[in-house]
Order: sequence, then C-alpha cells, then structure tokens
Amino acid sequence: MSGEVRLSKRMAELGLCSRREADEFIARGWVRVDGVVVDVLGSKVGPDAKITLDEHAQASQQKLATILLNKPVGYVSGQAEDGYQPAVNLIQAASQWPGDAGGRRFSPVMLRGLAPAGRLDIDSTGLLVLTQDGRIARHLIGEDSDIEKEYLVRVSYGKVVANVREAFPAEQLARLRHGLSLDGNPLKPAQVEWQNPEQLRFVLKEGKKRQIRRMCELVGLKVTALKRVRMGGVKLGDLPVGKWRFLGAGEKF
Repeated sequence: MSGEVRLSKRMAELGLCSRREADEFIARGWVRVDGVVVDVLGSKVGPDAKITLDEHAQASQQKLATILLNKPVGYVSGQAEDGYQPAVNLIQAASQWPGDAGGRRFSPVMLRGLAPAGRLDIDSTGLLVLTQDGRIARHLIGEDSDIEKEYLVRVSYGKVVANVREAFPAEQLARLRHGLSLDGNPLKPAQVEWQNPEQLRFVLKEGKKRQIRRMCELVGLKVTALKRVRMGGVKLGDLPVGKWRFLGAGEKF
C-alpha cells in the first residue's frame, strides 16, 4: 500500500528504539501493531499504525547503558586513529566516579555496542556521551536533533592573550552568533557570549567537525582550550577529567 514503510524503520522514526533493536524485538515477538503481534522481519506498516512494545522489550531497554565521560585531551571520540586511544577505553571499573550515586556498577557487558553519541575533538575535554541505546543516540545526533550543546572556550586574538574581550571587535562577535558558513553551508544561529576576559561560552544546535575552532579562525580567534559542559538538560557538573558515571534515572537530555 502507498505510504507503507518497514516496521523497523517506522519504530526508529517514532523513537521507540534503533532499527537494529527493532529487528531484534520483532524477531522475538515483542512488537504489536494495532494490537496484533508482528514477528516477521521486513513487515510493513502504514503511517497511522499504532506500534507498541511489550514488557520484555521495555525491560531490555532499561538495561541499556548510557554513560557520561569527562574526556581528557589525547583521546579520540570514536575509533582509534593515528596511535590515539578511543575514549571507550576509559570505561573501566577503576575509572567509575566514586560520586556516581545511582548504585549501578561497571560490567563488561556494558561495552557491547557502546558508542559515542556525538564527537569531541582529540584536543578538547568535557562531556562525552556513550550509549547502547539507539533512542538516545538518535535524540542527540539524529538529522532532526535540536539538542543544545554548551562549551566553554578559551581564546587568544593575535598576540593578545589577556583581556581578549577588550581587544576583540564587537562586530566579529556578532558574526560568531550568526553569519558564518562552513563547507559552503551557512551555520545555524548560535549563542556566544563572554564568560570572562579570555573565555567565551558557546551554545550550538549542530556539531560539524571542529566547528567551534573553525568558527573562531574565521574571525581571527585561536582556541587554546575547549570544554563541553552540557548536552541538552544533562550537565558535566563535578565529574573529574578521565572519570565516568551512568546517566541518572531522573536526567533527561
């Protein structure tokens, strides 16, 4: 029928789970369409179909790990490259933050399918989210994601390394907020303001490769330190560099 799509695709579009998880749930008979169990991979549904997951699928999702890491300089977000270790190597029992109050502890099974939801440059620090949950990954980095990411960025301006705020032209600050393009495409409006004489606060709703560093270069600034401190409603807080914790039960991106 016209307008029908694969059930697994529709489940991912609705944010019920990832497509990989959808195929698993369908095969296990854990998915109902308009109240009827559908257990055939490749089944198609219309746009108005009511899709529900049974309690087994919901319980499976609750076991999925989502981890917040304060990434140090020198680690890459994703796959190992140029001799640098991936950030996931820091997810060990010994590096779990003692202040993690949720009661959940490290288990090797958490590492299966654990992947970063967004990038953080090798020379940047701060909040990196790693998750087994496709719903969270889509929410944070999907094409339609509108999640805010907040950064603290220390800068210099030519030979000026102290009281950069006084030396930096106001019209160039306005360009950082809106008016720049990267790779031939205009950037979305950003919140950019001075936190102190040498540090800017950026809030973005997109995440192009090395975006903040490249934005700063376009207006004559050089980034000397960059830290991500928030993604959506989740803050880095007091999490020490190189330590990780689980996403809290009451935390939402």
